[in-house]
This record gives sequence, C-alpha cells and structure tokens, in this order.
Amino acid sequence: MNNIKELYSLWLEKTKDYKEIYDELVSVKDNEDEILDRFYRNLEFGTGGLRGVLGAGTNRMNVFTVNQATQGLADYLNETFENPSIAIAHDSRINSDVFAKSAAEVLAGNGIKVYFYPELVPTPMLSFAVRQKKCSSGIVITASHNPSQYNGYKCYDEKGYQMTDEGAAKTYAYMQKVDMFTGVKTLSFDEGIENGMIEYIGKDTYDEFYKAVLGECINPEYSAKSDLKIIYTPLNGTGNKPVRHILNEMGFKDVTVVPSQENPDGHFPTCPYPNPEIRQAFEEAIKLADEIGGDLLLATDPDCDRVGIAVNDGGEYKLMTGNEVGVLLAQYLLSCKKEQGTLPERPAIIKTIVTTNLINAVAEKYNCEIYDLLTGFKYIGELVTELESKGEVDRFILGMEESYGYLTGIHARDKDAVNGASLICEMAAYYKAKEGKNLYQVMQDIYAQYGMYMNTLLNFGFAGADGMDKMKGIMASLRENPPMEIAGMKVTKVSDYLISEAVDTKTGEKSKLDLPKSNVLAFALPGGNGAIIRPSGTEPKIKIYITAVGKTREDAQKLTDEISASMKGFIGVE
Repeated sequence: MNNIKELYSLWLEKTKDYKEIYDELVSVKDNEDEILDRFYRNLEFGTGGLRGVLGAGTNRMNVFTVNQATQGLADYLNETFENPSIAIAHDSRINSDVFAKSAAEVLAGNGIKVYFYPELVPTPMLSFAVRQKKCSSGIVITASHNPSQYNGYKCYDEKGYQMTDEGAAKTYAYMQKVDMFTGVKTLSFDEGIENGMIEYIGKDTYDEFYKAVLGECINPEYSAKSDLKIIYTPLNGTGNKPVRHILNEMGFKDVTVVPSQENPDGHFPTCPYPNPEIRQAFEEAIKLADEIGGDLLLATDPDCDRVGIAVNDGGEYKLMTGNEVGVLLAQYLLSCKKEQGTLPERPAIIKTIVTTNLINAVAEKYNCEIYDLLTGFKYIGELVTELESKGEVDRFILGMEESYGYLTGIHARDKDAVNGASLICEMAAYYKAKEGKNLYQVMQDIYAQYGMYMNTLLNFGFAGADGMDKMKGIMASLRENPPMEIAGMKVTKVSDYLISEAVDTKTGEKSKLDLPKSNVLAFALPGGNGAIIRPSGTEPKIKIYITAVGKTREDAQKLTDEISASMKGFIGVE
C-alpha cells in the first residue's frame, strides 16, 4: 500500500496551480477514509488500460495519472518502434477532451507523431484509424458504459486491437519509472499542430470507415425499401452522428433520435447508468415510442462500441439480451450467406467463453466453427488478425461477446456498434418484409428449435481499500476448494484459467486450456448448465455468469435461480 500521508502532502504541494484538484484535496483534509481511498493505491494499468473515478489522487483519473501513463507509453513506443506514431480519440465524458489533448501533448513532447480526431468519435473509429494511418499505437479516452463519475484510458497496439497482456505489461513497467510531477515531457497542443507533430484526422478517414461499415450489409435492398420505424438513443455519447449517417445511407427513412439523449453530455442526466444492457437506459426511448410508435428501439453506449435493442411486440417493448442479439446475427448472417452462395467452406464465429452456447447449436447446422476466447474483445481482434495473416479472413463471419459487443468485417479490431446497429436494423427490416416477424418473434422460433438457453450475469461490488483484498480472497478460496456440487447437480469439470488447466471431476483427468492465463474459474454442470466466475477487469466487482438450459423458459428460470443461490452462498453474499 502507498504511504498515504506522504502522498497526500506531496499532492497538496504540487497541485496548487490546478484549482479543481487542489480544492478537492483541501476539502477532505480531515477525512482519513476519503484520503485513504484516493491514495491507497495507484490506478492499475492492464489490458483494459486505466479506468477509475474522476478526481484527485493516485487512485483517480486526472491529468497527472493520465500524463504518467502516457509518458510510460511514449517511452515504450520509442524503445520498440522506429519513428512511432499514434492515433487519439475521446468520448463525451467529463474531461475526456482534456485528457485526450494532454496525452497528445505528452506524446508530441516525446517526438511521437499524433493523429488526433477533431471531435468525439466512437471507439471503433479509433481502431480503424490506427490501421488506416499505420500507427504504432492508439489511445481512446473513455469509460465505456460506466456511470458519469468514471473515466478511462484505453491503449491499442499497431494491429488495431487493445493491448494484450505482453504489451500492457511492458508499458506498465515503463510507467512505473515515471515521476508524474517531474518526469513528464510535453509540447503544447497548439505548437504541436503548428510544427506537424499533431495532425487532425481528416474527412477521408471518416469516409473510409463509413464505406467499410456499409460494405458489411448483406441485404441492402431490404433496408432501402423498409418502412421500419426506428427510435435511436446515443445515450449522450459518440454514436449520434455516425449511426444516423449510416442508417440514412442505408435508406432508413423513419429514424427518430431521443431528444434528451441526443447531444454529448458526460453527466448523463437522464441515464445515470448509460449501459444498453439495462432497461433504465431505454426509459426515455420507451416514453417517446409510447407517443409516436416504433418497431425497434436502438441504444449505443457512450463510446458506441456496444449496442442494445428493445423490440415492439404487440405494444410491449421487450429488451433483448446481448446473447440473444448475437444469436440472431449469427443465424441471419449464416443463413443469408448460405442462401446467396457466399458462405465460405469453413465459416468461423469468434466469441468469449461467457457468451451463450446457443451460438454453437445454431452454427452446427452450417458447419461453422466456433472459437471460444477469454473475455475481452482484444482477443477476438487478435484472432481476426491471425486469420488475416493466414489468408483465411474470408472465413470470419462474426465476433461477439455477451455484453452487447459485435463485429463483422476487418475494418476494425474492436467491437463496433456502428457496424452492429446497421446489421441489426437491416436484419429487422429483412424479417419484417420476408416473414412478417419482429426480432423477438424470430428469437422465440430459435428457442423452439434449439431449446431455452438462459444466460444470467450476477454482479457483486467490493468497493473501498479492502474491496480488492476481499475479491482476491474469494477467488483464492474457490480455487483451493472448488465446489463439487452446485444446485444439487454434480460439477463435471472445473476449469482454472489462471493455471490453464481443466480437471474432469469424475476421472481426475487433467487437460490444458490453450488460452492466456486469466483469473477465471468455470464449473461445468450436466445438460449444458454451468457457472463462470471472474473479477471485473475494470471495476471492483466479481462477476458470475450463469448458464441454464431447459425445455421451457420456466424450466430454465428455475435452474437459473438454483444455480445463482448456490454461487451466492459460495462467495458469501445474499
């Protein structure tokens, strides 16, 4: 743990010219708990970059922690690449523009060419720019779908996906050597623009991104003549211009944007949790739909890499899960490509280990190979790049994760809600015109054919200085004494991704897990049921992913409740 009093005094001394930070420090001078929370640790830099609450201190997102990270990144890039360059983007969050410019000043001060988006843009457009500009790295300032008090700093490698373990570890090693008050080199933003070290990203990059997204449409004629009534909310984030542009280009004429959530606003006044996974994020869209009607409600998170939907089914707006939308996209893409004669011989869908196995059942019909990877779209981007290097990228049909992230095509190496939104709307138009069905009804048909797969995510927060220790203790306890029975069912296999080993509980036979090491435990149960537990990589939370398979929704719900109760008992929460 850091020396709290020493750090607090140092920050008081060094931040007097930064009124907002200094005033915050002074305001907590008599509150030991508040001081402890700001300084008990440094924000960790990992494959997700930095993420934390905005404010003063080493455990907060501020210009000093951002600049320290950027100086470390600059040192790593200058040691690793000849004449390195970098692309930078930001979202609508509080201080995102400030942090983006500050990072650009540090990189330019270290002799690194910076390509800078002149306005807020979706995260996938950063991934696209890294590849288009042939950059050595990329940065996007965002905290994705976290509440407004958070911000973050994601780093990308030269391939366009988020840094994986090796690159993040090397960058972090350089970061740790940087004194955030005296060890950071900078060049003013205006001077960087003037001397060419900082260059604004131009219209050509936007146009090429839009062209690539439109190129992923497989039934454009259905969009062009559709009467689909779409209500869209960018949740006060970056999706407003790009998503509307794409839908307009596709020919959708009836698109209404939720006025209260249209413009960028890092305070997210009408959606404190701007996350399309939860119903609350759709409340404003549903209110508008009740007034004017709508077939499909569409929501993208603040950095527009995730997209969620609600479907009008007989006047009731039914939210569809990330897993369900992924299954729908898989069936739509595979079936239409097969019908059109464009399905490759060995099609491939890439998903995460916590994403529904209903995808596997659908894919089997089309001889489609499924790749299961660790949580984190960077691993999907990495595998897409590997397929490309082998000359097999035409096999790639869809990359997806259960938390509403989707990608088709190779224009980006991260989840892309502009791409996802375009395909979802095209798919909705296709089924409405061809079968007279909405997406909810199509999903029920899939359940009727393959069985009811219910996937549930449980989140448990462990805030404060001792929160991380509690989480470590829970994972260590489960690792040392894994449950042999869950919800009255015998555990058939225990997979420990930290040691890359799976154990068959009946035979004791061990097998290797051919994935990077990660703090994840998976417990397989009979009938395709199971539970996976892992600490969040970006928040002080433990996540438990429950899979329950039944003949009916009632069967699956009963199993879900029973497995959930068992898992809560194992980690000591109610």
